[in-house]
Amino acid sequence: MRNIIAILRGIRPEEVLAHAETLLDAGIEVLEVPLNSPDPFDSIALLVERFGARARIGAGTVLTVAEVARLAEIGAALVVSPNSDARVIRATRAAGMESWPGVMTPTECFAALEAGASGLKFFPASVIGPSGLSAMRAVLPLGTPLYAVGGAGPASFAEWFRAGASGFGIGSALYRPGQDALTTGTKAREIVAAYDAAIRKSG
Repeated sequence: MRNIIAILRGIRPEEVLAHAETLLDAGIEVLEVPLNSPDPFDSIALLVERFGARARIGAGTVLTVAEVARLAEIGAALVVSPNSDARVIRATRAAGMESWPGVMTPTECFAALEAGASGLKFFPASVIGPSGLSAMRAVLPLGTPLYAVGGAGPASFAEWFRAGASGFGIGSALYRPGQDALTTGTKAREIVAAYDAAIRKSG
């Protein structure tokens, strides 16, 4: 499985299945619907019902324990946040879901891992940069999954991999509200091709 999270911010329930189908066909198998999208829980429930056996499906911009509980009820597999809240991390892990909190500093990284985070979302990656991630990778526990989100894209995948990134969350470069599923599929194939090329180059 490629370590790419498709961030479908702004997607609507009536279109989410068509876009998800094109993403899965392109080779992206982790789908995130941020909770500041229209009717996000409806979209996530539809995705879980249709594609739960084929993909890891969850929510982004998760800020509260109550949201975690609702996601667990509908069968989501992962919880992604822009911040690092130990209560959200612990509730997520207790519910059997992956927890991906947003971090920027070593202190936040270690606190998130202590709370049980499955991996770390470096956000915004454009501020941290590959050099910042590389410095933090050197002191974090070996094998900790580190995803660059917000500013990492196809042109810089190889540089991020060299810095120690494990994967990426891709938002507007992949999906923008109002675009059709055909466009999403085209972008997804381009991103997958760039990811695969970067893996070969960095390996």
